[in-house]
Amino acid sequence: MLIRVVRMTFKPEGVAGFLTNFHANKDSIRNFPGCQHLELWQDENDATIFLTHSHWKSEEHLNQYRDSELFKTVWTYTKRLFADRPVAFSSKKIEEVRK
Repeated sequence: MLIRVVRMTFKPEGVAGFLTNFHANKDSIRNFPGCQHLELWQDENDATIFLTHSHWKSEEHLNQYRDSELFKTVWTYTKRLFADRPVAFSSKKIEEVRK
């Protein structure tokens, strides 16, 4: 499993548009083949910073999404709203410590 986190900083006037676009497309993203989990986070102290947290069956599945028309449409709209460059990284879980 691949864990993908993308941190995005938006122009203040772009936040509402981002949220509208995310909500319009979140089910399609979550139901894309290989996507096992999708969350949207917002920074506790800066309302213009959002992060997407997603789980993918493999890097190949993530790349298929990134090559899709869905991604191209969502990302083309989203990147116009940025105040700063997004930061994305992929990870794998090594260990989960439970109580």
